[in-house]
Amino acid sequence: MNRERGCLGGNSYERELGFNPVNFLENRLLENRLQKHEQVRWLDLCCGSGRALIEAATLLESQGSKNNLKIIGIDLVSMFYAIPDDLKSLVFLTTSIDDYKPAAGGFDLITCVHGLHYIGDKLGAIEKAAGWLKADGKFLANLDLKNLILEEKQNASKTFSGFLRKQGFTVDYRKHILICNGKKSFQLPFKYLGADDQAGPNYTKQPVVNSFYQ
Repeated sequence: MNRERGCLGGNSYERELGFNPVNFLENRLLENRLQKHEQVRWLDLCCGSGRALIEAATLLESQGSKNNLKIIGIDLVSMFYAIPDDLKSLVFLTTSIDDYKPAAGGFDLITCVHGLHYIGDKLGAIEKAAGWLKADGKFLANLDLKNLILEEKQNASKTFSGFLRKQGFTVDYRKHILICNGKKSFQLPFKYLGADDQAGPNYTKQPVVNSFYQ
């Protein structure tokens, strides 16, 4: 779904998340320059072609941020656009969220734009992402709670949203957005049972995956 989506503007991360990643990272880079903090890092899960990340890296590096910025895009399918030779802060990796092992230090920003729709263990991916943040990092993702199925329960959306809110997440039903401010460590009380890739379309009008839990 992120094959042609850009970072800012019409068909973009900014529009889908209601959040401007470039402005966020610009502010982090300014803070780090003033306080001589560690590298500013952005991880994008299910990045698709990586077009949005190339756009963001180009804008940020044009402001002299090559040396203290790292942008990582991961996706199961290696269909990435070629990274321009002059961009030094960006890397694409072909891997799953389960197999990805981030370096120590955590991320200032983690995003997953319409990627959770196609992941089997959605809650497991959310747990990992929240744990990969810096203490003051931010995680944003599109999430349709209707694609989370709890065994023997007719409508489990309130159960799942209640659990996530208890852990400190913001769950926006109307916009289908999940937000986590700051690193979170928790254990899931739900056991992942498997997924159904024939679930049909959700609110995006695209076929998605239902995730089953006990």
